[in-house]
Amino acid sequence: MPTRLPVIVRRCHACASMRFRASGKFRVNANHKLLDAWLLALCTECGDTIKLTLFERTNVRSVRPRLLDRLHHNDPGLVAELLQDPVVLRRNRIALDWDNAWGLDTGGSDRFGEEAIDEALEIAVRFAARIPVRPVRLIADGLGMSRAEVERLVTEGNLVSTVRLSGKRSGDFTFMLKR
Repeated sequence: MPTRLPVIVRRCHACASMRFRASGKFRVNANHKLLDAWLLALCTECGDTIKLTLFERTNVRSVRPRLLDRLHHNDPGLVAELLQDPVVLRRNRIALDWDNAWGLDTGGSDRFGEEAIDEALEIAVRFAARIPVRPVRLIADGLGMSRAEVERLVTEGNLVSTVRLSGKRSGDFTFMLKR
């Protein structure tokens, strides 16, 4: 689950930095019956502001009143939702850096030790947000092992999944740990 907003990766035209943080503020501009809306982000180095386009030249009637109200009140939940929207990311040509912006919630259960696993244990991983993370790292954190140990279990066939565990994933998956 996310613990904070991710860093926005985009080149700053003022100082050539590549990192921005969302300010949590929106700008909405009306021109007769047409609306423009932006999310403001600040450069982490120089503090310069960029505008991430949410919509432009959109008829007022086509914008949901609830969305418009959330924009006017700088809703922090809306910032997180919009940064998850692939359309917003693609439109603004930005990427997100999720390093140190997520945490693993095991539901309060203790980490699994050697004695806790008799035969096989099936574990489901559910993402609260679309955060790209390496499944091996996630499994290692959840089971209290090193990544090398998890890699060894995968190569030995003691940790299996229907999805590929190498690379990054941002969607739910399950895996089985055998002993």
